[in-house]
Amino acid sequence: MRYVTLRVSPTEGEAFHPLGRALSADEAVERGNIHRVEMLDDGSGLLLAEARGDVERYREILDESEHVHEFSIVEDEGWWYSYTHFEPNNANREMLELQYESELAMETPIEVEEDGSFVLTLVGPMAAFREATPTDTDAYTVEVLETGEHHPELGDLFLSLTERQRDVLEAATDLGYYDNPRQATHEDIAAEVDASPSTVGEHLRKVESRVFTHLVR
Repeated sequence: MRYVTLRVSPTEGEAFHPLGRALSADEAVERGNIHRVEMLDDGSGLLLAEARGDVERYREILDESEHVHEFSIVEDEGWWYSYTHFEPNNANREMLELQYESELAMETPIEVEEDGSFVLTLVGPMAAFREATPTDTDAYTVEVLETGEHHPELGDLFLSLTERQRDVLEAATDLGYYDNPRQATHEDIAAEVDASPSTVGEHLRKVESRVFTHLVR
């Protein structure tokens, strides 16, 4: 298993999204790390991010943005965390689709730099990097900062899976797929996670390959 740490920078302005640009432009708000970002089936996005400064001004920016469906904010020792349901633009959607469709897992948090660039680390098998590492587009540029062998602890191994792989693995475990004798089939798991049996089989093969690679390295 390998990792690559990238700096992904917007080609214009200080953010990839109008909401990010509004936050970056306001001196009362300091953006922090992104702890989770994902795309839902309807094409909208979910974002868990931290910030600090004037929380009421932050709330106003989110409330006034046409790109925000809903949000909630929790304050914690000078920082606060916002959970935001938002509408991605083309740049966001492209990056999220790449993450969802590949075998690479994105480690969190994602560091947000002062110029709006993201510093993020992707983890996965070598073959997946050749197919799915982001490259320059009209919306962003990509700089490789570091790469090498990734040796996760057992606790980190689960986190290195994609969210969909984790969902399938959890359902398989809960239904007894790995019991002896086996208590569930791909069809049973597929009904639980709303996927086809062939998709379930593909996800489980990728999960098992990652686990076995870690154990015998």
